Amino acid sequence: VTGVDIKPQLRYCGDAFCQADALEVPLEGYDLIWASPPCQGYSALRHLPWLKDKSYPLLIDSIRERLRLSGTPWVIENVERSPLRGFVLCGQSFGLPIYRHRKFETSFPCSAPVHRKHTVVVGHGRMLNDRRKGTLNAGSSKGTWGTGGIITVAGSQFKKSDGEKAMQIDWMTKYELSQAIPPAYAEYIGKWWLQRYRRSATVPDAPAKLEEAKR
Repeated sequence: VTGVDIKPQLRYCGDAFCQADALEVPLEGYDLIWASPPCQGYSALRHLPWLKDKSYPLLIDSIRERLRLSGTPWVIENVERSPLRGFVLCGQSFGLPIYRHRKFETSFPCSAPVHRKHTVVVGHGRMLNDRRKGTLNAGSSKGTWGTGGIITVAGSQFKKSDGEKAMQIDWMTKYELSQAIPPAYAEYIGKWWLQRYRRSATVPDAPAKLEEAKR
């Protein structure tokens, strides 16, 4: 697994890391490519008064075209309001105490599991990211883990230990947790791709095996 980002990622835990522009880095030699373009330009938060004058890169169309031309199976991930043509995953579908909706578009058949109904109100939004103070609520030293509720891993209104448990990630900073997606999402999509890859990978070998049997 090789990770690519335009900025250094000191806590990256894959096999190799390449600091490069994803629109320029060579794509040859990979079995699957996963792209997560910057999401700020597609997020509803971009309309907030103190953010509305900022500009953010909108890279989904460029990334999609580059991946399409590569001929390699691919996945693109972004926020729910992004223009991806695909499906949405939710943490509740994987037994996680987090909603964390993210949209995915894939070049191979893949669909979402059953989306469980949301039964917990995260917060009334009196102030941005307040969310009843998340798991920092002074009225509960155990946070929402003590009540079996939902954890909102966003902004800074959560305990790092709660965010790690909710996301099943223990190698990131608190800020990085707020930007990440649960690995369970990638594992789910990866299994869909792997099933298709294993089927297609047997086809080119069939003639060679036939000739070997004849000899």
